[in-house]
Amino acid sequence: MDFSLTEAQTDLSALTRRILTDQVTAESLGPHGSGGFDAPLWTTMARSGVLDAALPSTVGGGGFGLLEQCSVLIEIGRAVAPVPYLSSVVQAGSVLTDPMLAERWLLPVSRGKAVLSVALGGSFVASDGRLTGMQTAVPFAAFADALLVEANDGVYIVEKDAVGVSIEAQSTTDHADAALVTLYDTPGIALGDVGEQLRLRGALGACAQQLGVLERALELTAAYTRERKQFDKVLGSFQAVRHRLADAYIDVEAVRLTLWQAAWKLSEGLPAAADVSTAKFWAAEAGHRVAHTAVHLHGGVGIDVEHPVHRYFAAAKRLEFSGGGATEHLLGLGQVLVSGNPG
Repeated sequence: MDFSLTEAQTDLSALTRRILTDQVTAESLGPHGSGGFDAPLWTTMARSGVLDAALPSTVGGGGFGLLEQCSVLIEIGRAVAPVPYLSSVVQAGSVLTDPMLAERWLLPVSRGKAVLSVALGGSFVASDGRLTGMQTAVPFAAFADALLVEANDGVYIVEKDAVGVSIEAQSTTDHADAALVTLYDTPGIALGDVGEQLRLRGALGACAQQLGVLERALELTAAYTRERKQFDKVLGSFQAVRHRLADAYIDVEAVRLTLWQAAWKLSEGLPAAADVSTAKFWAAEAGHRVAHTAVHLHGGVGIDVEHPVHRYFAAAKRLEFSGGGATEHLLGLGQVLVSGNPG
């Protein structure tokens, strides 16, 4: 495969970075522990064309694909931006292929007027098209206009105002939104057996966001060690510090390499389960190491919850376990290899 970025990826990445750099600030994020969704930022991303660029052309989108979506997610991670791009565009956009459903839900998403959330792996049971069950910590569910819910016989789309829907906001370790979703005899529209597709894209998207988080955390840490002095010497001049930064750099590059390998295979329709598990293993394992390196090398300010580096630490720890942690994906990868089926 060719690891060089396409022109569309480069342009989308640059546009997204400009928008997020201007609009995502400590003030817009709010105090530590406050979750939420930045609706004005979501609208700005829509007006600039970021949201519809990788949506189907049938709903007025640019028709770009998963590689371009990953480039956007990396920038969202770099800014720790509270926007539901992963669930609304990357995941939902890949399965809402029916023209009527696409127009009903993806068109409002492309205009920044709707949010879609995805609830996988819950206890939902479907009977005659009606769902009952619950799932905790569903990303952006508190602000969602509809949810894609995985049940025992497939995935359904459920409107937030449908009968039997209960959504209770929850707190996470960082600024991300989450909610407890409970359904009781709730009507839904069947989308088919697309749970694995949503799961692969969700895990891959978490890897892309993690790459952005770690990349930026390492940049902040490297800059700090070039300026901060101990014993009249800059921190970066100490061999132990240089070694930790070098190890962190290697970890970030491992996340980058495995991410693009998995993204390319998935975008080409090739068997990619093993590659996604490999990427997620590195996003989790390397994420843990880089996040702790950033905090340790910042010293006392690294544990200050109001310091910018703590936002990256908290985001990295959440993404470490989103879609499964390192051990889960390592075991899953072993099972795939033993079965001889890389898909």
